[in-house]
Amino acid sequence: MNHQGLLPAASSHRGADAPVRSRPPGRLFGGARLSLPTPACGSVLSRHAAVASLHGKAAVTFLLLALCLFLIACAKKEAAEAESVAPVEVAVVAQDSIRRVVEADAVLFAIDQASVMPKISAPVQKFLVNRGDHVRAGQLLAVLENRDLVAAENAAKSQVDQAEANLRSTESAAVPEAVMKAQTDVASDQEQMDAARRAFESRQKLFQDGALARKSVDDAAVVYAQAKAQFETAREHLRAFESVGKQEQIKTAQAQVAAAQAQYRSAAAQVSYSEITSPITGVIADRPLYAGEMAVPGSPLLTVMDTSRVVARANIPQAQTASIRIGNTAAIRLAGGQPEVPARVTVVSPATDPASTTVQVWAETANPGERLKPGASVRLSIVTEIISHASVIPAAAILPGEEGGAAVMAVTADSTVHRKAIETGARDGGKVQVLSGVSPGEQVVVAGGVGLDDNSKVRIVKPGAKDEPGEAGAEGEKKE
Repeated sequence: MNHQGLLPAASSHRGADAPVRSRPPGRLFGGARLSLPTPACGSVLSRHAAVASLHGKAAVTFLLLALCLFLIACAKKEAAEAESVAPVEVAVVAQDSIRRVVEADAVLFAIDQASVMPKISAPVQKFLVNRGDHVRAGQLLAVLENRDLVAAENAAKSQVDQAEANLRSTESAAVPEAVMKAQTDVASDQEQMDAARRAFESRQKLFQDGALARKSVDDAAVVYAQAKAQFETAREHLRAFESVGKQEQIKTAQAQVAAAQAQYRSAAAQVSYSEITSPITGVIADRPLYAGEMAVPGSPLLTVMDTSRVVARANIPQAQTASIRIGNTAAIRLAGGQPEVPARVTVVSPATDPASTTVQVWAETANPGERLKPGASVRLSIVTEIISHASVIPAAAILPGEEGGAAVMAVTADSTVHRKAIETGARDGGKVQVLSGVSPGEQVVVAGGVGLDDNSKVRIVKPGAKDEPGEAGAEGEKKE
């Protein structure tokens, strides 16, 4: 629409020197005429001027909005680039001393243990202790039924008394009387022999004088010979009593006394077996029977453990025991994060178990307060060597390497990581000895290294620091 009222407005957009062509009122471009009321034409022109003004403001607003969106996109791109740099924690390869430690699972045992078994079969009359009670060596723990055994002991004691009385009688009466009779027989036979000898000599003299017949002399000689033989017999009998008979009778009586005493001691021992005492000092660990139940030889009646010291027994592979010696320092680590308990190696088995190809090693430690319980599973660490001036890194820095080896991510001065294969040596807790691959002073990634590619850019953060990758970009916007 090109009315007469618009010509001045159109000319305002031209240059200052541009010529303005005048048209007759009411004529359009191309010669057409238009008949409109003049007041109405002025109103339309005012509306179009307002619309043009509004379009100009919208264009400016649009340009400002586009500029803001462009700046926001740039900021997000910078933040994305900042986020693509992985945050990592690093540690320096240090030169330090490290212990060579052999670790293995172990089980705790008491330093001494006794399973108290009865020697006789009898019901339990009463128990004097319960599980958990502390006892001394020789303390009475239980009593078995023993009335029959006490009766047998009393009978054996009576037999001893009887044998001792017989011995006293033999020594003081029977033997001296027999000896006295033998001595009397010897004296009597000697007198008869002397009389027969004198009669024989007398008759022999008379025979020589011719006053007596030969037969009388021969009769006297026979009587003398008989008397002499009887005397010799009596004397030998007396000698036998004095040298053999008396001693044998006494010995026989003494042997009877000894047999009676042995029987008495056996009966007394049976009675003593009914009283169960503790062989060691310790604590009652088990009491499987109740009063009234039958105690049987071969079945434990009570178990006593000396827990003042405990022994950790571990089965260690044969290859790792070559450097373990008796006296090596060790440590026992309990479950549940409890502190380690120092120990010392006391036994290294000289034989290898053929089934598991392991060697049993014992480590002993004190147990004040009985905090360590026999039967508990523990972790045993044995220090076999202390290596000085070793290259040491945290165990968290080690990553799986190619072909089953180990590797680390080393950080260079330009914050670039490089994957390096390493050879490890001794391990001591969280420290690992590095034999080759990195040198002291280098930085290795200890957190955030998993999944990083070789030659990747990283950002080093302090351990425990909150990672805010957009912090640097935000600070740059504030400065602007």
